[in-house]
Amino acid sequence: MTEHTTAPEHTTAAEQSADPYDNRRQVLYWRLLARLFDHEEQATLESASLAVVQDLDLPSALLDPQTSVDSIVQRHPELATEFDGLMAPEPDTDGNRDRAAEVRRAALVSKVLLNVYANGSGTVTAGQLARWQSDAGWLERALGCRPGELRGTRTGGPGAGPTGTGGPGSTPDLSRLIPAIGPELGAIEADLVKRMHLREVLADPQLAARLNPSMSLIEQLLRDKNNLSGVALANAKALIRRFVDEVAQVLRTQVEKATVGDLDRSVPPKRVFRNLDLDRTIWKNLTNWSPEEERLYVDRLYYRHTSRKTTPQRLIVVVDQSGSMVDSMVNCTILASIFAGLPKVEVHLIAYDTQALDLTPWVHDPFETLLRTHLGGGTDGTVAMALAQPKIAEPRNTVVVWISDFFEWRNEELFESMAAIHRSGAKFIPVGSVTSSGRGSVNPWFRERFKDLGAPVLSGHIRKLVHELKNFLT
Repeated sequence: MTEHTTAPEHTTAAEQSADPYDNRRQVLYWRLLARLFDHEEQATLESASLAVVQDLDLPSALLDPQTSVDSIVQRHPELATEFDGLMAPEPDTDGNRDRAAEVRRAALVSKVLLNVYANGSGTVTAGQLARWQSDAGWLERALGCRPGELRGTRTGGPGAGPTGTGGPGSTPDLSRLIPAIGPELGAIEADLVKRMHLREVLADPQLAARLNPSMSLIEQLLRDKNNLSGVALANAKALIRRFVDEVAQVLRTQVEKATVGDLDRSVPPKRVFRNLDLDRTIWKNLTNWSPEEERLYVDRLYYRHTSRKTTPQRLIVVVDQSGSMVDSMVNCTILASIFAGLPKVEVHLIAYDTQALDLTPWVHDPFETLLRTHLGGGTDGTVAMALAQPKIAEPRNTVVVWISDFFEWRNEELFESMAAIHRSGAKFIPVGSVTSSGRGSVNPWFRERFKDLGAPVLSGHIRKLVHELKNFLT
């Protein structure tokens, strides 16, 4: 009799201890996993998830895979603030948990993740790509970032607008996101672009107008530009120019904010009121203070130095245009054009794969420069070096920026010529990546030798290169 009564009592206790909030949250996440990995609709999970969503007083459209986050926010604008920072780390609440809020959060998180990661197969339309880019922007905002930030595109972008700002808190340390999803988002976007019938889309002005420029799309356009003509080519050029203008605006702001060269103290300061160093003037004249009169007598004024060293400089930018360096190619052509606009700076631009191309005549127009590139192929930096070396007329007034992942055919030969430039007195800056996200791989063989040479590879965010160049050139 004891054996027959113990089991039911144990089962009843377990049922009593079950947390209804945990159960609801698990239903939503089981549905998420099933949708991502099984691709077959499971009626039980769907009906249970619908009951949970309705109980939370959330729109049932959250469970519709064809409905974008933008559409939901347009119909229910109060949800915009919930999506912003949705997946960002939360402050410690001393163990106090809002169980109902956790279930609500699970419903919104599931929506964002499914829209971004469940992409099916087959042909992709321009509208589908635009919707995915918008949803990816909402995922980035949910993580506390600006739309486009993780994908290494631009600030603003899909999903940006008056309904949200990318999270209520401070921007997270992107290098500590686990997993580092930026490259994964970029890979998904690139796959969607490849699955488009891009030429047919470009030939239709209405469909082409729905495309949002992205690095993946620009790469495809640059690869296929020679096969386009007429309306399709005109639409492709318009998309490239839009993207170039957006990136240029961001980079131009970074150049303006970067620090400039050292003060030239050999030039006497101009004795004008705006240069008056009031603090130093008071400090130096304190011995002239009259306690009786409570007055400071000033017998000498001090002024700030404002002149900076502005010797004429030559900037030679060499860019690897092989398939793995598309992001760098786009960023560097734009950056070269910005520095070419500075006074007394002469900029040369060389692109290479197994052949080298001198793009200097078009350096002031990054759009025209990109149209003349030929992406893809292998990598042979020695052909670029043959064009770059004769341009170094005055080594001490020259900076050579070499952007590549340095996976070369002739390592020893190329490195020796680079070391010779460094020893000549020219400033040699090897750059492993100049992407907006700062991610990129570099051949470890070259990395170690550049470090021993005293010219370590500059890698990371493009802001680092902007700072290095402006400090040397202005």
